[in-house]
Amino acid sequence: VQLVESGGGLVQAGGSLRLSCAASERTFTMAWFRQAPGKERNIVASISWNGGSTYYADSVKGRFTISKDNTKNMMYLQMNSLKPEDTAVYYCAGRRVYTPTYSVDENDYDYWGQGAQVTVSS
Repeated sequence: VQLVESGGGLVQAGGSLRLSCAASERTFTMAWFRQAPGKERNIVASISWNGGSTYYADSVKGRFTISKDNTKNMMYLQMNSLKPEDTAVYYCAGRRVYTPTYSVDENDYDYWGQGAQVTVSS
């Protein structure tokens, strides 16, 4: 399974971006992670296969929204009120095996995209 992110770019603080992740085949639980320069990769948001269960890191809660469209094998991350500290490479990830809920552990994910750069200027 291949995952391809799109929608990254440069935006001013307070602006919005929408990331998309296209999967070549069906995946189950999916997530967005991000890695800032010199830092570890961290969970941003995760969503269960049917979309009924979601998780957000405290740092993005109320500003970011994760969603997915299983008919198109797509996942999205709507990012509003962006801050300079949101600058990072954003990765989408998917699980091969079905579970009923989200997952915040990167070791649970079998498939990864190549990453999309998001840069927020102050």
